[in-house]
Amino acid sequence: MDVPKTLERATIIDHKTLAPAVRQLDLCAPNIARLAAPGQFVHLRIGSTYDPLLRRPFSIAGVEGDVVRIIYRVVGRGTVLLEILATGDKVDCLGPLGRGFDLDCRRPLLVGGGMGLAPLVYLAQHLCPRPQTVLMGGRTSRELFWADIFRDSCDRIHITTDDSSLGQPGTVVDVLPELLVSGDFDMIYTCGPRPMMEKVAAQAKNRAIPCQVSLEEHMACGVGACLSCTCAGPDGKRRKICTDGPVFWTWEVFP
Repeated sequence: MDVPKTLERATIIDHKTLAPAVRQLDLCAPNIARLAAPGQFVHLRIGSTYDPLLRRPFSIAGVEGDVVRIIYRVVGRGTVLLEILATGDKVDCLGPLGRGFDLDCRRPLLVGGGMGLAPLVYLAQHLCPRPQTVLMGGRTSRELFWADIFRDSCDRIHITTDDSSLGQPGTVVDVLPELLVSGDFDMIYTCGPRPMMEKVAAQAKNRAIPCQVSLEEHMACGVGACLSCTCAGPDGKRRKICTDGPVFWTWEVFP
């Protein structure tokens, strides 16, 4: 699929902390903002040298006018270097990349775990004012700053934590069956750890609800040339997460 994209020298207009090791980065990138759709991502070159050599992919967590927002966790060399950039600094930004979400639904359910909630933020904003529910999970209450972000877009928010410090104890997979019984959902969107998504997909399949998953993978080129981010589907076909995805129908990637 040929997705319109552009290479842009984006200006950082805001860079702030949301939680320990979690940052929100706002980039003025009007050409990318104009083209971006929920579920797509941007590929950033961090720094002015070739160290680190490869770009880093980040889900688009929102678009407001000319501004593209990403939310990321500081986990490795690339994000450590990104974290020190300040307002006014420039970032080489390629995007928007990949296949986004199918938006044909009336009453969606969004299910996310940890940083997998980032692409669902832009999706929720885009789906408004359709009634929508989000089910979010984290290890502790400190990871669930997401509730404030989703509050303006979702009419119902359900929270789970592994340590029972906020919302219902357990994981989103534990709460999902009861939620599916009580709600008249015609689409499920999910992103997070792969085992979580596989279980969400299985429950969606059991109830005959269409479901889309957003996969995450290490990427080199981001445009489908290097084949470093392929995954095998149940039909034996290998799919490129950067161009065939990152959003897939569950039947494309899960048994």
